[in-house]
Amino acid sequence: MKDETMKYFDGTNYLLETIPSKQFPCYPLYTLLMLILLLPAGCATVGPDYRSPQLQVSPAWSSSLEGGLTSQADPQQLATWWAVLNDRELTDLIEKAVAGNRDLKKAVASVREARARRGLSRTDLYPTLDTSGTVTRSRGSAEAGSAATADLYSAGLDASWEIDLFGGVRRNIESKEADLAAAGESLRDTLVSLLAEVATNYVDLRTAQARLALTEASLKSLEETYDLTRWKYQAGLGDELAVQQARYNLESTRSLLPALRTSIVEAKNRLSVLTGKQPGSLGAGLDTTAPIPVIPAAVAVGIPADILRQRPDVRRAERQLASQTAQIGVATAELYPKLKLSGAIGVEALTFSGLFSSGNATSSGSSGITWRIFDAGAIRRNIEIQSALEEQYLIAYESTVLAALEEAENAILAYAQEQRRRQSLSEAARSAQEAAELAKIKYQTGLTDFGTLLEAERSLLSFRDQLAQSDGVVVTNLVKLYKALGGGWTPLIPVEQKMSINGEKS
Repeated sequence: MKDETMKYFDGTNYLLETIPSKQFPCYPLYTLLMLILLLPAGCATVGPDYRSPQLQVSPAWSSSLEGGLTSQADPQQLATWWAVLNDRELTDLIEKAVAGNRDLKKAVASVREARARRGLSRTDLYPTLDTSGTVTRSRGSAEAGSAATADLYSAGLDASWEIDLFGGVRRNIESKEADLAAAGESLRDTLVSLLAEVATNYVDLRTAQARLALTEASLKSLEETYDLTRWKYQAGLGDELAVQQARYNLESTRSLLPALRTSIVEAKNRLSVLTGKQPGSLGAGLDTTAPIPVIPAAVAVGIPADILRQRPDVRRAERQLASQTAQIGVATAELYPKLKLSGAIGVEALTFSGLFSSGNATSSGSSGITWRIFDAGAIRRNIEIQSALEEQYLIAYESTVLAALEEAENAILAYAQEQRRRQSLSEAARSAQEAAELAKIKYQTGLTDFGTLLEAERSLLSFRDQLAQSDGVVVTNLVKLYKALGGGWTPLIPVEQKMSINGEKS
């Protein structure tokens, strides 16, 4: 069958376009009749068939794996990554968040909506049936010669069915199936982000508590130093300058307390909201100071290709692309004729009992073909729109993959480098502790001035505070790394209440 050159009007000019015969039905009547007769048994499906995009991903990470990171894959560790921190309070908060978070419940409702839309699209494959019943009473005019009253009873069943000859309905179902899968991935993405945010705020809470405890402990030492300078001044062994320096050092440190206490309350309030509760309603377990969680000795990060399989946002972008590809077929099907079958059966009688007589049965049937032959190019413009949207979704998918790889690379680097920084701060804090003790002894014995002791105490407080913050940053970076890898969504059954991600009951 040869290609045909067709002439059509796009609203401004007549255009000539060569259309492959396999994409557009032939115009002769006998060909159309053959299509109508043959296609119900094996209907065509127009539009492109979806193929998942194949992206080339580096076989290894560009950043070197240090600080306990390995290229091994550990799906179980990734699925329940918070367990490696071995913190009962954190695990309890994770469980509460999964059960009560409002964003997660909204995402579950979105999955139910997508499932219902998929079911709605499937109904277009089947005929529709309507039933009706009427009672009519009429009376003629006496002047016209008949004033008789007549009753007419009728009941019937009407059916109509538009045959999906060219797969427009099936392409729409395909699109809704992909939309449902995308909604499921959005749910997973919400879960991944939620668990990471809960853990991050929990680490922030414990870090602020650790810094507060260190600051309060430093205040006791600074108060002793202040008392020492006053005693020496009163005894004539020191000057007032040392007293004032000791005092501003003490009060400067004391000024850190309000901000730290505010950070603690803010973190607890945020955790309350994340778990679906009002601020301040969490248990007393968070009020008690507890250590910052300890990172595991080894963390399995896998390889870059795992990102495409694991991260929900990448999976969602791929399903959105599949949905839009199917929409091209939906638009293309409008180029082709439509076949509609309809029929009706019923009964009509002058009495109610007559409705049950077989002799009063009625029936009718019809079939019709509609084919839009002129629309000023609207259908073709819509196909172009859907194709352009598909291209946009493809670009969005590629951008999502690149952004995911960037996030993972940065998280790997940040996790390893912060451990190096923490090691240096630990050594600095240890040396500052020894320096402060020596400076205090020398000041007490008059072997050095107060400026040396002041500098040693201020350095000690600074290094201790930085070390506490670094302890928290290391754990936070680990949380960010697990989030970048897409960890945390595999144990999803409690969230969906035993509904599978594809919409069937498990």
